[in-house]
Amino acid sequence: FRPVTPLQVSLSLPNRSLLVGRRGPQIKHHLAPPSVSPPRLGTLNCSLVHNSSLQTRRHREAMHSLLAFVWNNNVYIKTSPNSPSQQVTFNGKENKILNGIPDWVYEEEMFSSNQGLWWSPGGKNLAYAEFNDTGVRTIEYSWYGENQYPSTVSIPYPKPGTPNPTVKLFVVDTDNATKISEVVVQDSFGSVEHYLSTVTWVTDERLAVQWLKRVQNHLIIQIYNFNGFTWNTYEVKQKCINQYFFPTFESITLGWQARRKKRLQVRILILMFYPLSFIKKFNKTCYVAIFMCFRWTQQETKCLTCNLRENCQYNSAYFSHNASYYRMSCSGPGTPFYSLMDNINNREQKVLEDNKEFVSMISDLWYQMILPPGFDESKKYPLLIDVYAGPCSQKVNYVYRVNWSTYLASTEKIIVASFDGRGSGYQGDKLMYEIYKSLGTKEVEDQITAAREFIKMGFIDKDRVAIWGWSYGGYVTSMVLGSGSGVFKCGMAVAPVSKWRYYDSIYTERYMILPSQNSEAYDNTTVTARARNFHSVQYLLVHGTADDNVHFQQAAEISEALVEEQVDFEAMWYTDKDHGLAGTANQHVYTHMTHFLLRCFA
Repeated sequence: FRPVTPLQVSLSLPNRSLLVGRRGPQIKHHLAPPSVSPPRLGTLNCSLVHNSSLQTRRHREAMHSLLAFVWNNNVYIKTSPNSPSQQVTFNGKENKILNGIPDWVYEEEMFSSNQGLWWSPGGKNLAYAEFNDTGVRTIEYSWYGENQYPSTVSIPYPKPGTPNPTVKLFVVDTDNATKISEVVVQDSFGSVEHYLSTVTWVTDERLAVQWLKRVQNHLIIQIYNFNGFTWNTYEVKQKCINQYFFPTFESITLGWQARRKKRLQVRILILMFYPLSFIKKFNKTCYVAIFMCFRWTQQETKCLTCNLRENCQYNSAYFSHNASYYRMSCSGPGTPFYSLMDNINNREQKVLEDNKEFVSMISDLWYQMILPPGFDESKKYPLLIDVYAGPCSQKVNYVYRVNWSTYLASTEKIIVASFDGRGSGYQGDKLMYEIYKSLGTKEVEDQITAAREFIKMGFIDKDRVAIWGWSYGGYVTSMVLGSGSGVFKCGMAVAPVSKWRYYDSIYTERYMILPSQNSEAYDNTTVTARARNFHSVQYLLVHGTADDNVHFQQAAEISEALVEEQVDFEAMWYTDKDHGLAGTANQHVYTHMTHFLLRCFA
């Protein structure tokens, strides 16, 4: 028995099983999930699940020792720690057929995870998705590494208007791994391009699935019953949507009791003033749904039923199994704080972490993001706009941060400001939908307007105003600098989009619909078309060559357009680095941007 440093641990109490994962090798465009093995507690008996890195795994830890995992794009199950693995699917093929694990675009834009496996509540059945990328065109980039010749990374990556992956949903009986049945979408959706949105088990024999049309303005939630052989549609709900959630279920009778008791009316009255964000917990004992909702302000979450400490406007809660207790996590504007709360009496039971030592350590340091220490209104300060401005995003909030902006304000005496304009979230649907079908327009204009308003305050040096952003923020930065407004002296764009036709289909079409339906908006919101206006600004363009999200192609297009216009600009490429520029590149990029900014403001 060799000690290992665990990466992930899952515990199954009834069978005294412990699932231990260790770090797998790095893959070109993903970090491999851990390989796992479940030893029996109290002994040194260890059953190896697989000696190679697994692509994903899903452990039914609450009640059973069931384990499902994906290897070589095929699904396997283990019914106990010492039982052999059973192969469920056999058609998995890299970059073609992926079983139980989403492809790139589903992982990034639809699921926000690498999980395509869903256990039923009692562990009787396992649902898994099959993603077919056969018709999807690939993006390729060089991986330089240390070999004599670079290798080529190829990833199926659908772009707006191009073929999308197709998806099917299946259920396997864990008592008989050969008993597999397909969960079929209703005809009205099956005949058009669509997405699998969410999969939620109600019982072992009832399943709720959300399907979404490709243009993402029409969703159905389809509830299926199993008759022993097939999954038949029990009920279908349809909705023209602006957002969607993972549904929450208890027993079948409980769901219909809530309907009969007409609690829906109370829920609607609340949501008239507080838009629902997501359901946190459902207490089946007292039929109470606990959910998060946001007051129509851009800054804070409002808790309607809990007593919050001061400086706890940005918060979240994690509930116990029966919702009797919850952990309250306060993330700002004060120092992060965690406590155990009694949900019945709404009282704090125990302080889990208060960061007192950290508070004492930083009590004499400046950690505001906007004004430098010793701020004097009679003086003139340089201004840096920190922008993201993506649809439904929120840059201005109460999250506690100590970051690059803190350094610039406290050490370099630079005012750092952010502004949430049209298109941003948590200020009502009307404002959010201002940029629907027109990315790169009003949210760009609003950053320019905000900078002008900051200058009017009197303490901003109008000749030293800059802007910077990453990803969507890099796109907005580039569009702002290319507007020819005359407001900004310089700007820094990290991993920016240059043209929306180059980004992925799910994200782009969600906000811009198909290029065939909105070609003018696609063509009129490119950075490259504004290249000639960059003569009057200083521009730093940053990108990683192995960015699988916003491809290096985007920066290459901007660079080519600027060269064609004979624009003098700076560029920094990070070899074999992805969208996040992790590792030593992260420190390097902030150091480099600091030097660029100080030269701009000199």
